Amino acid sequence: MPSTRLVINHEDRDVDVSPDTPLLWVLRDSLALTGTKYGCGAGFCGACTVHIDGVPIRSCSTPVSRVAGKQITTIEGLSKDSSHPLQRAWVEEQVPQCGYCQSGQIMTAAALLSKNPHPSDADIDAAMAGNICRCVTYQRIRRAIHRAAGATSHAS
Repeated sequence: MPSTRLVINHEDRDVDVSPDTPLLWVLRDSLALTGTKYGCGAGFCGACTVHIDGVPIRSCSTPVSRVAGKQITTIEGLSKDSSHPLQRAWVEEQVPQCGYCQSGQIMTAAALLSKNPHPSDADIDAAMAGNICRCVTYQRIRRAIHRAAGATSHAS
C-alpha cells in the first residue's frame, strides 16, 4: 500500500492506508485525532466536519486520496488550548449537552465566520443547517456564534 502524505493542522503526516479509506478513520484510527466524531457515516449529520483548505467537508464520506497534499484542519487544530473565540463562546453560552456533535458544529461555525465575520441569524441558520444536534441546542449555538463574532471583531 503506498503512503499518502497529508497536511493536518499544519503538520506533514504520512499514512499507510488504502486510498479509499474515509478521512475520518485516518484521523481517528491512524493518527489518534479523536476530536472529529463519527455520527451517521453518510455525510448527513455534520459530526465529522473538518476543513479542507478552509472549506468544511464531511470526513466520513471523503476518501483520503481526495485530500492528499491539501491543508486539513481538525477541531484539535482550531486552537491548541481551546482559546479560539468559538470554543470560548461555546463554553460561555453553555452550548453542549451531550457534546457529541460539537466539534462538527464548531468547525462549521468557524468556516462561516471566516467568510462572514458578522453573520445574521439567517446566515447562521443557513450555514449550520447541515449539522444535526440531537440535544436541540440550536438557539445556544446561534448565540455562541454571535458571541464569537463579537469577540473576533473586538480582537482585530
